Amino acid sequence: MTSGEPLDVLVVGGGITGAGIVLDAVTRGLSTGIVEMQDWAGGTSSWSSKLVHGGVRYLYNLDFKLVAEGLRERGLLLTKTAPHLVKAQPFLWPLKTPVIERAYSALGIGLYDAMAVIGHRGMAVPVQKHYSRAGVEQLFPDVRSDQLVGGIRFYDARVDDARLVMTLVRTAQSFGAHAASRTQVVDYLKEDGRVVGAEVVDLETGTRRTIRAKRVINATGVWTEDTEALGGNEGGLQVLASKGAHVVIPKERIKGDVGLFLRTEKSVLFIIPWQRYWIIGTTDTPWDEERLHPVATRADIDYILDHANAVLSSNLTFDDVIGVYAGLRPLVQPGTKDGGTASTKVSRDHTVVESAPGLTVISGGKLTSYRLMAEHAVDHALGEADAHKRPSVTPDTPLIGAPRLEAITRQAPQIAAKYGWDKARMEHLLSRYGSDLQTLLALVDEDPELGKPLDSAPAYLRAEAVMAVEYEGALHLEDILMRRIRLFFEQRDRGVSALEELAQIVGPRLGWDEQTVRREVSAYAEMAAAEEAALGTMTDAEAEAARLAVADLVPLANLES
Repeated sequence: MTSGEPLDVLVVGGGITGAGIVLDAVTRGLSTGIVEMQDWAGGTSSWSSKLVHGGVRYLYNLDFKLVAEGLRERGLLLTKTAPHLVKAQPFLWPLKTPVIERAYSALGIGLYDAMAVIGHRGMAVPVQKHYSRAGVEQLFPDVRSDQLVGGIRFYDARVDDARLVMTLVRTAQSFGAHAASRTQVVDYLKEDGRVVGAEVVDLETGTRRTIRAKRVINATGVWTEDTEALGGNEGGLQVLASKGAHVVIPKERIKGDVGLFLRTEKSVLFIIPWQRYWIIGTTDTPWDEERLHPVATRADIDYILDHANAVLSSNLTFDDVIGVYAGLRPLVQPGTKDGGTASTKVSRDHTVVESAPGLTVISGGKLTSYRLMAEHAVDHALGEADAHKRPSVTPDTPLIGAPRLEAITRQAPQIAAKYGWDKARMEHLLSRYGSDLQTLLALVDEDPELGKPLDSAPAYLRAEAVMAVEYEGALHLEDILMRRIRLFFEQRDRGVSALEELAQIVGPRLGWDEQTVRREVSAYAEMAAAEEAALGTMTDAEAEAARLAVADLVPLANLES
């Protein structure tokens, strides 16, 4: 992306919303580019609950439109656009009192199921099933039987959030979109009061460039107000940041075959099974510190464990926690900021406005509805007439890895036999790459050493590190460990033990000399230590001070200068 013929659309922000927008725009036949100041999904979209859901809890608020939209989008992801990445996930809704609670819960979940079937025009997941106390104990042996009289099983879905974002960007690139991570917008270009592009800085080299565009779409989440203000834009959206923290527990520590959905006094708590671990979260508290590196506190972890232990006989302790992460949700505030709005009361729905002529701004929403949000943003930027001429085609656009998924899934036994991989390995690979597994197999065929597991993280192959830098846009060890091979929260040491091995594999492919290797390894190790120090604090301010004691490997540009 350089100066010259202007793009039709420039997207600012490479999280789930921006990634959805760039795919929507380029598949309408528009010349499109996207810039992100960090790694892809470097902000909120790395640190969600990793759920694709309609939001059954929003039925309590009678927000039927939000739920219906989410369920329709969930069905598309499960069956058409990303079935390799998005997997159906059963949850148990515990019942604490007989008859009345079962009746109204069954009615609510029944409505949820019905809305899903109507929205998707068919069943993407099974409908609810009721269990007695004995049935619940068989389904989830570690549920405390003294805390319930039975339960209802219902379905939602789960996804690796950062992988979904990266796959969206890759898919957009396959249609001709331009994409640049570690590229920060430092100003908007204006002509006669209209935004006509942006000035950006390549944070890897310090090079400044101008990118001209007929329309700019700002999708920067919790940074919305900052990026709106560039070039003197005073109007637009007011966005509140809400922190959500999660803990990761070893799979063997909790005995259960489904997830758990729990209502708390502040929000909801999900206990979600993955292939090798459980994710438990989330909190929902206002965040007033720096937005670049939100961190969890010991108080957050204690809150999550206390609420989980209220229904689990596992008696989880801090020592059971193998990983912790925290992210910020962008919540659009009604009207102007008053500083006193509780985050749980602010809408999860998204809002699109024209902040300045030529500049469309979108914020809010949730991961599940990213495609619909993207469609609305591009429609708004084009205007009603042009949007009608160029309607969105993303409902029928499968992401990389989705086409021919059934065929390669049926070949899994033969692939496993050829490369010496077991069923669990194939499940892992297919859920990450889908039919794009063939790209990874080509790497292994070229260098059989890449078909071996990482010594420090045997769940992953050496080839997966190569995929991260050759095809998935990773530029640094932190990109790999935090968003491609996610040892940051899957291992107690946050992946520090894998640093030297990964550097040996990817360093030559990224052109690193020994000095660069040492800088990469040291930077990640220091960051991991700072995250650990933050966990020893009880307040957000203390935790953030501990985290910010370590400088970033690739610092952002100073907008004050």
